[in-house]
Amino acid sequence: MKFTPHFQKATLLRRYKRFLADVESAEGEVFTIHCPNTGSMKNCWVEGGACWYSDSGNPKRKYRHTLEITTTPDGALAGVNTGRANALVEEAIRTGVVSELQGYDSLRREVRYGDENSRIDLLLSGEQGDCYVEVKNVTLADAERGYFPDAVSARGAKHLRELQKLAEGGVRAVLLYCVQHTGIESVQVAREIDPVYAEALDKAVSAGVEVLAYKARLGAAEIVLVQSLSFQ
Repeated sequence: MKFTPHFQKATLLRRYKRFLADVESAEGEVFTIHCPNTGSMKNCWVEGGACWYSDSGNPKRKYRHTLEITTTPDGALAGVNTGRANALVEEAIRTGVVSELQGYDSLRREVRYGDENSRIDLLLSGEQGDCYVEVKNVTLADAERGYFPDAVSARGAKHLRELQKLAEGGVRAVLLYCVQHTGIESVQVAREIDPVYAEALDKAVSAGVEVLAYKARLGAAEIVLVQSLSFQ
């Protein structure tokens, strides 16, 4: 996924009220930007660290700029715009990077399904049948290990229940962790943060839900998924 114009660099001063962040430009201007992340962003940023933001070009927007990439306390980069995860995975499927999800004729996004009024992120269809793909963005890291979720996620547990029902009915169901963190080399469930989600994941995997993890390369000009990671 290439960005034109490129993301602009700034210093991240603080994140607050969940969806807001204050940054300082290279010229010394301090302003507020939108933070598009509903999670805790634990271990994702440090006060005074470098960050990159996009510019919508729309002066009528209340917050014209959007936080995209932060620097972690360990010096890695984290993609904190969770709204980009689905598009990154779609691009990686279409370009053949996600080898496990090739051979389908069509791809649709945000298709309604399930008993709990859900929308699947990506629905692949072909002669071999349908494949439902739920995408989750991973940015929480401890050393080189990534974790999901970074906060209690009732919505995430709901999605796992829906995937489990699909798998039990013989439909291919996949949970794909989109790792937007340059320091992560493997992924696992954050059992201590959300034991309910962890239990739901265990049940889903036992029912046949597949779990994949793919890591992104992050930069001001491009974010792209580049390699498969192990899920433990």
